[in-house]
Amino acid sequence: MQDQDFIIKVGVLAIYVAILFLIGIFASKRIASMSDYYVGGKKMGFWAVAFSARATGESGWLLIGLTGMGAMAGYSAYWVVLGELLGVFISWQFMAKLFKRRSDKYKAITIPDYLESHFRSTTNTLRIISASTLVVFVVIYVASQMDVTGIAFESMLGIDYRIGAMIGFCIVLAYIFIGGFVAAVWSDMFQGILMFFGLVLLPIVVWFSMDHGTGITDGLNAIDPTLTQVMGRSDDGLMNLFTLLGFSMIGLGFLGSPQVYVRFMSIESEEEVDKGKWVALLFTLLTDAAAVTIGILARVYFTKEGQDPEAILGNGGEDVLSMITNEFLPTVLVAIFIAIVLSAIMSTIDSLLILASSAVTRDFYQKIFRPDLKDEDLTKISRLVTLAMAIAALCIAILLYNIYPDRQIFWIMIFGWSGIAATFCPVIILSLFWRGYSEQGAIASMLTGFMSVIFFKFVVSNMEGIGDYFQELDVLAPSFALAMLVGVLVSKIFPADVIQGID
Repeated sequence: MQDQDFIIKVGVLAIYVAILFLIGIFASKRIASMSDYYVGGKKMGFWAVAFSARATGESGWLLIGLTGMGAMAGYSAYWVVLGELLGVFISWQFMAKLFKRRSDKYKAITIPDYLESHFRSTTNTLRIISASTLVVFVVIYVASQMDVTGIAFESMLGIDYRIGAMIGFCIVLAYIFIGGFVAAVWSDMFQGILMFFGLVLLPIVVWFSMDHGTGITDGLNAIDPTLTQVMGRSDDGLMNLFTLLGFSMIGLGFLGSPQVYVRFMSIESEEEVDKGKWVALLFTLLTDAAAVTIGILARVYFTKEGQDPEAILGNGGEDVLSMITNEFLPTVLVAIFIAIVLSAIMSTIDSLLILASSAVTRDFYQKIFRPDLKDEDLTKISRLVTLAMAIAALCIAILLYNIYPDRQIFWIMIFGWSGIAATFCPVIILSLFWRGYSEQGAIASMLTGFMSVIFFKFVVSNMEGIGDYFQELDVLAPSFALAMLVGVLVSKIFPADVIQGID
């Protein structure tokens, strides 16, 4: 019977992979220039961009990390949903159209393109710093996604972690090589649809399958009364404040992260942004809330008072999804959920690798060292760079697996996400809304955001007295705030030579 179940799961995955390859083949027919390869020729529709932006922004942490957080934190984990929803709303409502207008005006196809044109830079400093920091944190973030790939294959299929990570590595590289950005966006849309329906329907199925002798709140109270405390689980009010800020401030990452904003570059028109906004908001609300709910239901169903949840549900609750699907769903649907987990992971890996590849190939090689090269000559180089960074990320993932077996997946992902967000979001925000923002201020913002993430993670979080609070707050909010502040101060000291107009 187990062999039959395994064959069914592998068969469903084979169909899923075949669909991705078909998407890549069809997408390849639209690749005629470097603009097509990196931003789809700026002709993408709102459905594709909205699903792609959300699938890319959510990643594997939505299914593995956020479900686990729901199980570990209880009702307070819904603050993550609120924070993400607010971040997505601000991004689409107030920033997307303005960014689209500016990037079209500058003929930009990468974030460093946009920044250099906006500040009318006469040196390569801004381009070098932005491309370098992007590559560093993208490789870390991709490594965390490959880590989740290995975990998913191991927990849901019984395949060795290393083999699972390698399979995911091969799948995503194959369709990126074939179709570039268009393949990434179209596959993200397909994967996003899978994620949406899978996440939204699963808690409904589980709810109607559970014994409702007691309600969910009563069940959580029987296990640990702090699980139903929406305002935090600690007796220390300040600790609760830092915890809830850490949860909700994750949404800051949607206010300028390159992997999301390159999709705003690619959308066909500003009118499409207005339509895509509602798709993105609905996707975020329903999928994030469903993920937390799945974790809470798993905590009630699988654990009892006095039990260590991590001993049952995995480190950080990473086994929640595999346990609940195997318990409540038939084999075919379990196999579909494995594909959904892979969808969440692949939709982020493909986007990030293309983003980092553009930073190295276009922003370093072409713009700085070989400006004589035409765009069409860069396609082969871009694919080789993509391969090199993917291999580096895979090696880091396997290294983490071997050295830190008790690592918490959610926070490793958030570290990579925070590094990208703290480096780029303050710069994007200030460049869009403050005409006094100078190139020197932008450079200072980026360096501050980059270094602050490392400083808060490895120094402040280990300080006696305040370290525990900053572990709960995590690195994004303080790094983001510092980068904004430093950018403003440096721009006051070194004002822009030419004041940028506000569109």
